[in-house]
Amino acid sequence: METRARYALIGLFILAVAGAGFGFVYWLENKGGFGERETYRIQFQSAVPGLYVGSAVLFNGIRVGDVTSVGLNPAEPQQVLATISVMKDTPIRDDTVVNVEQQGLTGGVAVTLTGGTSKEPLTTDTGIATLVAPPSVGRDWTQSARDAFQQVEDILNQNAVPLNEAIENIEVFTDALARNADKVDGILAGIQRMTGGGKESAILYSLKPAGDLPPAPETQPGWKLIIPEPSTLLAFNTDKIMTRPAPDESLPLDGPRWSDSLPILVQAKLVETFENAGYANSVSRTIGDFPNADTLSIDIRRFDVVTEGDPVAKIVILAKLQGPDGSIVASKKFEADAPAKGKEPRDYIAALMDAFAAVSRNILEWTTQTLAAVPAPDEAAGAEAPGPDAGAPPADLDELDNLDDLPMPPEPDQGTQ
Repeated sequence: METRARYALIGLFILAVAGAGFGFVYWLENKGGFGERETYRIQFQSAVPGLYVGSAVLFNGIRVGDVTSVGLNPAEPQQVLATISVMKDTPIRDDTVVNVEQQGLTGGVAVTLTGGTSKEPLTTDTGIATLVAPPSVGRDWTQSARDAFQQVEDILNQNAVPLNEAIENIEVFTDALARNADKVDGILAGIQRMTGGGKESAILYSLKPAGDLPPAPETQPGWKLIIPEPSTLLAFNTDKIMTRPAPDESLPLDGPRWSDSLPILVQAKLVETFENAGYANSVSRTIGDFPNADTLSIDIRRFDVVTEGDPVAKIVILAKLQGPDGSIVASKKFEADAPAKGKEPRDYIAALMDAFAAVSRNILEWTTQTLAAVPAPDEAAGAEAPGPDAGAPPADLDELDNLDDLPMPPEPDQGTQ
């Protein structure tokens, strides 16, 4: 009985193995990718390095089959015929494009199929449908490079004579440049000066606000002041630092420049001088800050260095103080000289800075004193109407040395009382 039971177990095991084998085959046929397939032939017009049996076939990037055979066309030895086996539902049409794609740096190639727009299936008259690859398919990049170099070589061979002549002309031209290097440098330097080149490497200088200022006011004044951009001649409306080698000559310094145009620098540093003196809330550069303010108009008459003999910086500025209605309250010409300590550009610039500091300090004192002497609008409205000249301040406060000499206002007419 035990022997029969052992034989029965062996028989059941064999039947189980056979069933598992049949099940595996069924799975491969239906789920494992070995279902019903279709075969196509691909005709390559040139060699296809790296293509072998078992290479993948991709349709729009998805693997749909494999290469089953690779061989030569006996009738056309330059052609390669490959047979592919793909899944039955692969939409291969008559406009499907064939290509090959390198798989990694050292691997083989895969056949790539790209779907088109046609709805018609690929037909054949010989029993197996054939796809014809473009002539460029199968050529690797090394072959393309060799062909490109061959074309370049052909072009060079065809134009050998003109190239030799061009090289000879270049040699003649370079020899001429070498012989005239100094002249070429002079021409280039002249062009650079004419076009304003070299500004990027020039040293930029700025003016300084006045120092040694009077004490700041304990209370803010009742006036508001606008300092617009000064006016000047064209020679000074620039960032160039001007010199005067002769009375009727002007020459800019070669190299250093102002950090901005001179009128803008003068305006900025005058405003800064007033701010440093304690009038930051009473002065501005734009009329929008103080609509009904007084105006300090500046006209730059001279701003240069006399280089004849001992160099001296000379600045002449005409200042006009105007009321809110545009009438001129007072005007004065300010002049300042400052000797230069040497004849270098930086000595000239330092002298101009010293002269401007003196002028800006004098303008500050004159302006604040003049505005302080002008009566406030409410005080002027409550006072009796003065004569035509009695209410206006003198053109220059320096004229107030002797108050006894000032004319007295006329007595009112008895008939008008």
